[in-house]
Amino acid sequence: MEKLRLIASQEVQEMLGVSRTRSYQITNSKTFPDPVAVLSVGRIWRAEDVERWIRDHRPDLQDAAE
Repeated sequence: MEKLRLIASQEVQEMLGVSRTRSYQITNSKTFPDPVAVLSVGRIWRAEDVERWIRDHRPDLQDAAE
């Protein structure tokens, strides 16, 4: 069984190589995966969902996502 990997906004920002503002815009777009949880510290995504989104929408960043 594969280990569940979760990431927060900071990791998404780093994976995308964008500013916090741009990361917020991207993660709020209709195409971006829904977070699996919303905690007091922010939204949390499954890493594989974000990696898949990067492969599909930002293939130039695929190596950074893995």
